[in-house]
Amino acid sequence: MTHKLDSDDFFIQRVQQHCAERGMNFFLIEPLWIEPFRIYYRLGEVWARVLLNMHSEHHQPDEIYPRLGRLAHERGTRVIDPPDVALEAFDKARLHRRLVEAGFNVPPTVIVAREEVPTFQLNDGQREMLGTPFVIKPSLGYGRKGVILDATSEKDLTRSLAAFGNPHYLLQRKITPHQLNGEPAYFRVYYVFGSIWYCWWNCFTDQYRMVSQQELENYQLGPLREIVGRIAAVSGMKFFSTELAQTATGEFVAIDYVNDQCHMVTKSSNPKIGVPDELVAAIARRLVEGAHELIVEMKR
Repeated sequence: MTHKLDSDDFFIQRVQQHCAERGMNFFLIEPLWIEPFRIYYRLGEVWARVLLNMHSEHHQPDEIYPRLGRLAHERGTRVIDPPDVALEAFDKARLHRRLVEAGFNVPPTVIVAREEVPTFQLNDGQREMLGTPFVIKPSLGYGRKGVILDATSEKDLTRSLAAFGNPHYLLQRKITPHQLNGEPAYFRVYYVFGSIWYCWWNCFTDQYRMVSQQELENYQLGPLREIVGRIAAVSGMKFFSTELAQTATGEFVAIDYVNDQCHMVTKSSNPKIGVPDELVAAIARRLVEGAHELIVEMKR
């Protein structure tokens, strides 16, 4: 497992615990060890059957962690998730086109290449489609880097470019969730090797809360499972989260399609933005189960 990008000791310890319970060796590839580990890996002196990748900057492919992920994949290690699959899914511009082709409900969008930013102009139809204000997202952005929530014209592209240089930028209609029992109907749903968990995620405060079975039934949230399962099928990802909003008309809209290397900070360690502890524990368990399933496949 590569060193935490957005995870704390609780998650790492649970992964280690479940590996031990299954008789699987566990090694945390921290920054201190990454260079010698990569060298020995390249020389064939160390090897891993499965690599849980929690620290790759997709927009910086020459950094050492993405290089290790590619090396592991090339050497036959099962990477969660494979570098080519993860990059295709993480790139919002690429995945947006695939989701549209597959019939997903996504925000009306205009995609602009980086080199077009200085001279790009919206036409009247695009302006009407986007409305005002609209949202601008870098294609390889994460953690709200370079995201503009109050864009009013194409000139705001330069703000996003200055904040986070990327190959493409998505201009999207701003989707406002309606209120359910005083909370925004905005959800972060986690997918791990076919298992799915639902969270209320307040997009204004970053607060998480698990969706109860009663709430799933009362608010008729069943479509969330089908939507996330379809995103998994289109993207090929085994471990990711996605953000979905329900509008006043009752329709569900995919907002942030695939977040890989998921945020795994627990609520007990960071009450403001943490993920419920029981969910982090469940995801750690399912990841180890999934890794074991991959190992069994390799032996067939």
